[in-house]
Amino acid sequence: MRGDDVTPGTGWSRPPQSTPDPWARVGPALASSAQAERWVRHGHQDDAAGPRLGLLTIAAAGIALIAGAIGAATGVIAADRFDNATRETVTVVGADPAVLAERPPDSVAGVASAVLASVVSVTVEEGSGSGFVLSQDGYILTNNHVVASAGSAGIEVGFFDGSTVSAKIVGRSPNYDLAVLRVERDDLVPVRLGDSGDVVVGDPVIAIGSPLGLESTVTSGIVSALDRPVTAGGEGDIAFINAMQTDAAINPGNSGGPLVDAAGRVIGVNSAIASLGVDAPGSIGLGFAIPIDQAARTAEQIIATGQAVYPIMGVRLDNEFQGSGARIAPDDPDSPAVEPDGPAASVGLVSGDVITEIEGRVIDSLEEMIVALRAHEPGDRITIVVERDGEPMEFTLTLGSAVG
Repeated sequence: MRGDDVTPGTGWSRPPQSTPDPWARVGPALASSAQAERWVRHGHQDDAAGPRLGLLTIAAAGIALIAGAIGAATGVIAADRFDNATRETVTVVGADPAVLAERPPDSVAGVASAVLASVVSVTVEEGSGSGFVLSQDGYILTNNHVVASAGSAGIEVGFFDGSTVSAKIVGRSPNYDLAVLRVERDDLVPVRLGDSGDVVVGDPVIAIGSPLGLESTVTSGIVSALDRPVTAGGEGDIAFINAMQTDAAINPGNSGGPLVDAAGRVIGVNSAIASLGVDAPGSIGLGFAIPIDQAARTAEQIIATGQAVYPIMGVRLDNEFQGSGARIAPDDPDSPAVEPDGPAASVGLVSGDVITEIEGRVIDSLEEMIVALRAHEPGDRITIVVERDGEPMEFTLTLGSAVG
């Protein structure tokens, strides 16, 4: 385990077919051990979803029948009415289909029509997910766990117009669960990026992607919470996400797709969902997205250099600590808990210090400490508060960097 990183312990997919672990736990700030166990599932689609598609087909047929009945009732209908011996024809005027087709640009339908052409499906040998276009010349952002298991069959990207093309991985960041792909096209329609720093709880949002293989699916909701510490990623690649929570329906296959605001600007990358357990992996209104400010920084780094960097303090955290905050682990003979000459050591942090605040954000757990740190960039100066021997102490340090 690296000593120059903030690591637990002592030291833009699908899971592999061997012994995949397609689940990632919500951090302690979301679910304590005293509560019923909750899980976060990656929003990718696997072959086990086949039977669910059959059930979905049946349900869709029922919906189609209902829609057909409603359609017959809303057209222009001529009905005969008899009043004694006098026959009178009454015309019921329904809605004009041409008028119904017009939608305000800021409506869900208007936003969807503006964004759908920029959303793609991403298929690898073992499964599928979603993604969205970053640039006209072929760059696409998705989740790392969507493409991490891409084998010899490669990666195929499907577009809104029905066309498909092979894609190559430009670079991946397991630490942020993001990957950038490139396709050989120069006529793509890129999304507009928003500012996730301006998002507030209650803002309306729309999720677009390919849940259960159903391409160009649109769901809507609101931003339910901000700064949720969530772990995600594939087997062996755990990402700590300072997530944006939404109640817009997100299901397996949505991973890597955009979460957009009411103006059609991308504010997050849909990455994980909470469920009640392995027998109920569908949406329960608890979806999580990587804020676009972080995702865009990572994508820019990957496009420029083929790799991403993340900030470090140069400490090892104690995952046995049960109190509030994140404690720097005890030293051991082979690996000091505070890296000599690292950012933390340079300002006087020592083994046993309990980190309780980062830039004014209260730290309740190891996971929350890591996501709070990774919301910053290498080179940022941050102020942290630690508790040492029962007394609070404040330090300001400059974050280092590591590749990942």
